[in-house]
Amino acid sequence: MEMNDILEKAVQMGASDVHFARGLPPVFRIGGKLTRVGEEKLEWDMTKRLIFSIMSDEQKHRLADDKEIDFSHSITGGRFRVNAFYDNYGVAAVMRVIPPRPPDMKAVLMPPVGFHLARMKSGLVLVTGPTASGKSTTLAAMVDLINREREAHIITVEDPIEFLFDSEKGLVHQRAVGPNTNSFSSALRAVLREDPDVLLVGEMRDMETMMAAVTIAETGPLVLATLHTVNAAQSIGRIVEVFPSYQQQQIRYQLSVTLKGVISQQLVPRADKPARIAAREILVVTPAISNLIRDGQIHRIPEAIRAGADLGMISMDDSLLFYFKKGIISKDDAISRASNPDAMRAAVEG
Repeated sequence: MEMNDILEKAVQMGASDVHFARGLPPVFRIGGKLTRVGEEKLEWDMTKRLIFSIMSDEQKHRLADDKEIDFSHSITGGRFRVNAFYDNYGVAAVMRVIPPRPPDMKAVLMPPVGFHLARMKSGLVLVTGPTASGKSTTLAAMVDLINREREAHIITVEDPIEFLFDSEKGLVHQRAVGPNTNSFSSALRAVLREDPDVLLVGEMRDMETMMAAVTIAETGPLVLATLHTVNAAQSIGRIVEVFPSYQQQQIRYQLSVTLKGVISQQLVPRADKPARIAAREILVVTPAISNLIRDGQIHRIPEAIRAGADLGMISMDDSLLFYFKKGIISKDDAISRASNPDAMRAAVEG
């Protein structure tokens, strides 16, 4: 059993993730469900050998020191974002399958308002959602659109690099935390000297990175960034709450000026075929919403989203309800994933 053979099979079977753990055969996530592949169980020495076979000596040392590491790995049929870590039995790993080409906006079923946000020339656009919600795929589709349409200098800062971009109409530089820069914050401190038109920040993990992203968006480039939050209001609140109380008014003002939109999403199993679909909440920042952010009335943003349907805005619950009525997702998934399950139950059963 060799690692690349397993990974090629994962690509062929349409897996989104590959898990390696002691005492089990390789486990693929297919259509959102975990599937054990093959009969050969991996003992700790085999698991370690497989994982170490795709790691450099430097990566092995980092894993030993930090007990976890992120890196990317390529095979002929695709790329993988790898997280290797120690559990109580030894070395384990989870590998996210990355298609060899970035997806386009139509392939990820992005509505027209998403195209509008990707075509912004400046400001901050957030793509948010829980872990494994397709944020990286959506961001890649937005960058792909910009790269094909604009003569723009695009810089990405990622940990690790996922989708690979060839410079088309745009000029693309991709930087990985670790191999190419020491941290997100150090890369962002230098980026304004690199003449960017578009900046992708793989993850805003801390206050320094958030402040840098917002400040860069104020100076002219379009900044695309991700957060692990479940809706637009929580995304804005998360950024504000990271800062000490004496800075929160300042960051609210900066967000009211720079934030252009928020795309929040989750992947939901399809009822019509073995796959998942992205249900999205989309906020477009209007003057009225800008005022809500500046005045700290973030709790009123869901109401503003409902009022902004003519601009392409949609709440997560309305997105889920739309997919249910089209027969694309099940009633149980629509209810369990809604922000207001009782209202959703009444809507789907009424």
